[in-house]
Amino acid sequence: MAEIIVPELAESISEGTIAQWLKQPGDAVEKGEYLVELETDKVNVELIAEFSGVIKELLKESGDTVQVGEVIGVIDEGGQATSKVEETPKEEVKAQESTPAPTQVQETVSATNEEGKKQQRPIASPAARKLARERGIDLQQVPTVDPLGRLRKHDVEAYNEPKSTQQQTPAKPATAPTTQKLQSTQVEQPGKPVERLKMTRRRTTIANRLVEVQQTAAMLTTFNEVDMTNVMDVRKRRKDKFFEQHDVRLGFMSFFTKAVVAALKQYPLLNAEIQGNEIVKKKFYDIGIAVSAPEGLVVPVVRDADRLNFAAIEGEILDLALKARDNKLALKDLQGGTFTITNGGVFGSLLSTPILNGPQVGILGMHKIQLRPVAIDAERMENRPMMYIALSYDHRIVDGKEAVSFLATVKELLEDPESLLLEG
Repeated sequence: MAEIIVPELAESISEGTIAQWLKQPGDAVEKGEYLVELETDKVNVELIAEFSGVIKELLKESGDTVQVGEVIGVIDEGGQATSKVEETPKEEVKAQESTPAPTQVQETVSATNEEGKKQQRPIASPAARKLARERGIDLQQVPTVDPLGRLRKHDVEAYNEPKSTQQQTPAKPATAPTTQKLQSTQVEQPGKPVERLKMTRRRTTIANRLVEVQQTAAMLTTFNEVDMTNVMDVRKRRKDKFFEQHDVRLGFMSFFTKAVVAALKQYPLLNAEIQGNEIVKKKFYDIGIAVSAPEGLVVPVVRDADRLNFAAIEGEILDLALKARDNKLALKDLQGGTFTITNGGVFGSLLSTPILNGPQVGILGMHKIQLRPVAIDAERMENRPMMYIALSYDHRIVDGKEAVSFLATVKELLEDPESLLLEG
């Protein structure tokens, strides 16, 4: 017998939740084949079989919380699949003198159909399986245009199950046990319909950490505004050639990342963290970029941003954003950031106070670019593309003077974008 054990997931993750079993007791499994989908605080991972054999027992069910190192199932290395229907050669069938009873024929056909369904288990991404569970959708009914038959999350989103037809059909007794619990249930109250949604593990973690930061950090926010005229002019003049040379578009994030790195070098306490009674100043610049993913906000990290040029930064951000959208971020993509940038402007936010991404002590908030009248001098006014920027910081180690000066430096660098080539 071989045990199915929850492996080491990451340095900061000690437990997870079983999202779904991909194999059931009696199923044959080959070494390297996916067994179970595990939801952690940051990403979903699929555990693979370390041995070939037959699933003998599952010790944990979907929705259970499991610890690293815990045994969650058993594989019989010498067993045979119980669901497999033995094939009888045609010659032996012809030689049989007796005809099987009708009940035996029905049982054999039913078993064969069940085996066919298992063999035809659709290949689906973890995100697609999770969404299908939440909506109660049978993945075998979902069409896909993938030439290999793989199902993605967008396939499930585009699938409209004919629920109206199902509601008109009289309910029939269930013929098989339900293996998954729906995360969404409709609860009716007199005249006030409501819907209860079970929080995912990731959403629960986000909520707990945000509350923890507000309770433990002395968080303050300071504001400034940036005239984006020069940055927008550089982008307009350089964007076509930039794309031709680097095959990536020149966005605003590379300008802000460069400005933040330059400002962090001048004000290093904003690139630090508190560990006990010590302040740890970090001499590297791994900048987290907040991204809105289907299952909640995530902050993938651009490593060594101080060593990257504009094209490399834009390429990294694009790659991380695509991974977040497709739920393919790895744990290493989310760990170890020293400072965070978040852009609420893409959703239309004009002004906000971003919450720290602990244990970091600083986060910069970008906002919507909006034309506003600006005084050029005592006599002239012009409409300029302006952006409010916000810096939330931990006042335990960052003083107001340092925070305000940091934000003013970011403003000055952005309003003179050519200086980023020297300062960044």
